[in-house]
Order: sequence, then structure tokens, then C-alpha cells
Amino acid sequence: MSDSSGTPLRRVRVHHLRQAKERGERVTMLTAYDAPTARILDDAGTDVLLVGDSVGDNVLGHTTTIPVTVDDMVHHTRAVAGAVRRALVVADLPFGSYEASPEQAHATAVRLMKEGGAHAVKFEGGRRVAEHVRLLTSSGIPVMGHVGFTPQSENVLGGKRVQARGDDAAQRLTEDAVALQDAGAFAVVLEMVPAPAAARVTEVLAVPTIGIGAGPDCDGQVLVWTDMAGLTDWSPRFAKRYAEIGATLGAAARAYNEDVRSRTFPSDAHSFAE
Repeated sequence: MSDSSGTPLRRVRVHHLRQAKERGERVTMLTAYDAPTARILDDAGTDVLLVGDSVGDNVLGHTTTIPVTVDDMVHHTRAVAGAVRRALVVADLPFGSYEASPEQAHATAVRLMKEGGAHAVKFEGGRRVAEHVRLLTSSGIPVMGHVGFTPQSENVLGGKRVQARGDDAAQRLTEDAVALQDAGAFAVVLEMVPAPAAARVTEVLAVPTIGIGAGPDCDGQVLVWTDMAGLTDWSPRFAKRYAEIGATLGAAARAYNEDVRSRTFPSDAHSFAE
């Protein structure tokens, strides 16, 4: 993403995403959970880095995102925010930290910004959290919305299932996204919804949509970086694997183990003389 003169932006801000939509430019977003990865993804020109509560099932060893705490999110957000020079850093509000009231959401978001260094926050839900969005944005906290499949609600939704199938459901998806926009959200993530439904929401909204399993017509795309880079044994259908980092890391570890056991490492080249 660049400005109108083609000069790369020094720091991506929320208004740059809307400008990108207006120019027809696609926004790129990836998750990040630590400083080394964040630095690499930032240097690669990624527009937005999401410190997702997906840290739970991709880094912390949980089977879902539900156990992730606010302290977890502050910790990982601080690591990412401290490493980037250009990307917009968005942090998820984890399960149980915002649903009760707009005031609860506000308190959690303040922690992620003050202690974690986030530039913006994201949380799940449509019309039911519109007042949460309104309070945060009126307080100077940028909010990215998230509708469609909402992982924190997977126990209610019956698992990881595509949402917004059928005309009525697609219309409700649009209404949810519009409510978030009207409340002040600067962008809306659309997760695991039919491509035509996502295209309709993208057409209706003035703010950008960021798709994940939502087809090609969204204004941007997001993937979990471990899926994108092939660090996991399995990736969801919507995630393209651009590398096989897991296999490469495994090969490196095996080579290291062999060198140590055979006394090949360390050699003189890796040792200090008197």
C-alpha cells in the first residue's frame, strides 16, 4: 500500500486503509505473535499485523482461542508492537474481556493500547457489540470489527462452520457489518462466509472489508501466519501455504542434532582461541 504519489507509507494508519479501498488497492494483513516474526512480516511490507487471540491454538498449545487471557494478549502485543516500523498493529480482545458491557470492552482495550502498544483493537460480533464500538471509538480507540464465523462463539455455532448461507443470513451479515461501520469501526473482518455474501458486504460498506475464507472480492485478506508459511501440520481450506517452514525447521534441527552427536559442531570456526 502506498500513497497517491507511489511513495511507501512510513506508518500505516487507520485512514490509509479507507484510502486504499477508495483507490481499489488491496490491504494485506497477517497475524503475528512475537518480535522476530513481526519484524520479518513488517519488513516484507505487510500493511496490518494482527495480534490475534489465535495465539491460543497456534502458539500457546490450547485447542481453541477460549483460554487466552488479557495478560496473554498484552504480553504478545507488546512484543509485536515493539518490533514494527510500518505496519498497523491490531490486537484482539480475548473471550470474556468485552462481552458484558461497553465499559468492560473499554477497560480491556485501554490495557492493550497502554500496556501492549496496540494501535487499534478488534473484537467479534455485529449489532450486539455496536455500542461497544461506539464507546471505544468516541474515546479515541480505533476498532476493527469481525463478523461471519466468530471463533470465540464456536461452541454456540456448532463448531467451525461457514456462516451467512442463504439470503436471510446474508442479509443479517450485511446488517451486522453496517452497524459496526455506523458505530465507528474503521474496517470489518469477514470470516468463513460465502464469497457472494462477502462481495455484497464489501459493496455496501464505505470502510474496507478484510476476508479470511470469504472469497476474492474483499478489500483485503488476512491469514494466520503459521498457516500461510506452512508451520502447521494442517491448514484450513481457505489458507494458501506459501512455504513449508515447518519442514525446513525440522530438517535444520535434525542436522544440528546429528552434528552435535557426531562432534562435528562446534568446530574451530565456532570456537574462541586463547
